[in-house]
Amino acid sequence: SGGVTAVINASACGVIETARKHSDKIGTVYAGQNGIIGALTENLIDTSKESDADISALKHTPSGGFGSCRYKMKSLEDNKAEYERLIEVFKAHDIGYFFYNGGGDSADTCLKVSQLSESMGYPIQAIHVPKTVDNDLPVTDNCPGFGSVAKYIAVSTMEASFDVASMCATSTKIFVLEVMGRHAGWIAAAGGLVDDSIPVVILFPEVDFDEKKFLAKVDANVKEFGYCTIVVSEGTKWADGRFLAEQGTRDDFGHAQLGGAAPVVANLIKDALGHKYHWA
Repeated sequence: SGGVTAVINASACGVIETARKHSDKIGTVYAGQNGIIGALTENLIDTSKESDADISALKHTPSGGFGSCRYKMKSLEDNKAEYERLIEVFKAHDIGYFFYNGGGDSADTCLKVSQLSESMGYPIQAIHVPKTVDNDLPVTDNCPGFGSVAKYIAVSTMEASFDVASMCATSTKIFVLEVMGRHAGWIAAAGGLVDDSIPVVILFPEVDFDEKKFLAKVDANVKEFGYCTIVVSEGTKWADGRFLAEQGTRDDFGHAQLGGAAPVVANLIKDALGHKYHWA
């Protein structure tokens, strides 16, 4: 469930391969087509029909091998029938273990399924598989997915910086890279993994945005190095708690819809310091 990456596939591979090693305890492993939607609609993929080689190939397959979804199951109080439907499907297929491969919202659903199955007299072993690039799941030291995104952001920051450095004498002096992370700055922090010779300013969601201090640092970097790279987390906030990028709208999960912190930051620099910029 949630954003698809090679990591969600590798996590699925780990579950399926381990189950195959313990065929005396686990029989068939079904995958829900498009995540929890497949479980609700009884659209199940029998993974036992796939070869060992195909399952192993999931480890380096991009996107989502079984599909995924952005579907938030409501609370038990608001929509008990949906959870009861899940338990009905589990009963029909003699399912005793429910592995939910996803991020924070998926972990919450996993807990609700576990609680309801107990109360319905069909206790399910509900196990959350912690797939998320944000590295922000509680009691999880290192979420699968963070390593791949950290490498990607570090390399992207470095390559963009080299491009700007080569042109800064006569052209662009500022590059702003916006990265994911509504409340956690792990991904933004990965931008600091570049070579120490590259001037990088990182804006974290955990640290209130101080416009005056930020502009002074950018200006100092441009004067010393000729250019400056900024890595900004999408969740960077003003001191009053508003997101830099907030549009005043909400997504299906009730989260503030963020419209782009990078252009906000880039325009602040342009207005205050007059430097030409690129953002991504």
